[in-house]
Amino acid sequence: MERVFPSMTDTTEPAPKSGTFVVTHADENNAVLRDVETAQVHTLSSNPDFDEHDVIEATVAPERPMGVAWEVADLVDRRTVDVIDSDLSPTTHERDLADDLAVGDLETVERAGTGEIHVLSVPPEDVEAAAADVVDDVETVARAARLDAVRVEVRRDGAEGVLSVRYLPD
Repeated sequence: MERVFPSMTDTTEPAPKSGTFVVTHADENNAVLRDVETAQVHTLSSNPDFDEHDVIEATVAPERPMGVAWEVADLVDRRTVDVIDSDLSPTTHERDLADDLAVGDLETVERAGTGEIHVLSVPPEDVEAAAADVVDDVETVARAARLDAVRVEVRRDGAEGVLSVRYLPD
């Protein structure tokens, strides 16, 4: 059986990539960006003053000579998505949607205008933990970035086991 190994002289490096990214990690030395469409991760060799959960529209390019780390070649936009753990209850419409769901199911509806509302049916005893998971999950910010939302509002009703996540535009 013959083994084939990649050539050590192969100098092909990744091409620059333009897109929307969420910052999944940031410290004084580096930052990690995740493409909100493909989930591809790009580790930056330095941190250009990004904070975790920032949404970045940029072109990133491999840093020479090795092409292992990345750098921001062109920053087009930087914004923050506010994820609010609201003390408001889900709306009547959201509760009605939840009535038709089995525990563990999710209903996604377009919001009047722009944005989306996700309604989840969870066991009443798990509502607080589920809300905390949604608030802390970087995927909540990534989904908001894909929807061009700037605010995410998490509402819950512990007695009925209803959780709503509202992705809101400007």
